[in-house]
Amino acid sequence: MAETKTVHSPLVTYSFLLSILSRCPPFQNGLQGFLDICPIPTATAWKIIAYYAAFEALLQLLLPGKRVEGPISPTGIDLSTRCLLANGMLAYFVTLATYLSLWWFGIFNPAIVYDHLGEIFSALNLGSLVFCVLLYIKSLHHSGSSRNISIDFYWLYPRIGKNFDIKVFTNCRFGMMSWAVLAVAYCIKQYEENGRVANSMLVNTILMLVYVTKFSWWEAGYWNSMDIAHDRAGFYICWGCLVWVPSVYTCLGTYLVNHSVNLGSQLALSILALSILAASLLCIYINYDCNRQRQEFRRTNSKCLVWGKAPSKIMASYTTTSRETKTSLLLTSGWWGLSRHFHYLPEILAAFSGQFLFLPYFYVLFITILLFHRAKRDDDRSHPCTYEKYWKLYCKKIPYQIIPGIY
Repeated sequence: MAETKTVHSPLVTYSFLLSILSRCPPFQNGLQGFLDICPIPTATAWKIIAYYAAFEALLQLLLPGKRVEGPISPTGIDLSTRCLLANGMLAYFVTLATYLSLWWFGIFNPAIVYDHLGEIFSALNLGSLVFCVLLYIKSLHHSGSSRNISIDFYWLYPRIGKNFDIKVFTNCRFGMMSWAVLAVAYCIKQYEENGRVANSMLVNTILMLVYVTKFSWWEAGYWNSMDIAHDRAGFYICWGCLVWVPSVYTCLGTYLVNHSVNLGSQLALSILALSILAASLLCIYINYDCNRQRQEFRRTNSKCLVWGKAPSKIMASYTTTSRETKTSLLLTSGWWGLSRHFHYLPEILAAFSGQFLFLPYFYVLFITILLFHRAKRDDDRSHPCTYEKYWKLYCKKIPYQIIPGIY
């Protein structure tokens, strides 16, 4: 697989978050001005991160769940002995229930998270970079290392012991869970500041929670995606999920805390708010149904119905790096008959809910570039070495990559 460059960086994260939190361009007064407003990690920030990370790690290890076989590795090795515990949905509900209970009983105020947000993200930036260096050091004694620092620092695949998968923790339990936790924190902070929650914030929070709920429900399916099955842990995955996801993916909520926009109490504007919510929920559902459709197709070995009919498919055989012959089923009907990566389109469209301003919509711009690039990476990985003639047949039958009839 060709080396892929990361599209996120600590400097971009700092600049973007400081623009929102300080409500001014971070380099307005030059480099010194940037340094003057740049938050420093504090003991409070480290404690919040440590408690949250430890809590999620314990939930990952201790909560009951179905044991799911690991995916096929990029070299074709069967990782069925590498079982993963699918308890994401339960962990999600326990996290939110605990979080809200701590607030309700006055034990912990989630608004504190927003008050120390700059310090928290500074600490996450520093801690995550150190974490990635430790992963690289571990890789030097791991058979999966390529012995190439430029690749190994970005792409590793470590575990702690037999049961703690680092990518499941960074991607699912820390990164995606923080999306929901921060959404609630922003809502509570706005309520404390203004005595009410604007309907724009409610729409944004509902959509974020619905999306994370969908992700947690589908977590076992996610483990067969490119992130888990092909991209090994390291800077791209670990730093991205530990820092980029909680900072950038939640940016609209961060922005709305101090830019309370009410979509209106008049009937027309209320209909607008509900329309935005309904359209975004529909996009999230379609994204989920795309993944569910393909997962069910593979789980039943194509012995299922797709949109009420027997699925159209291509049975592709390929040879792994270990010279083994494997078979892969390519679904060419249903959502997957519209384009090869149609599931990315509703995810991009769902990101357009809320305010149409550039700063909070940096996320929309980023996720669009990310998913288009991801689709290209997936196609490049499959062609020409993996499926050869079958891939050409697949592309002829499904010519569009993401947008049907256009691209």
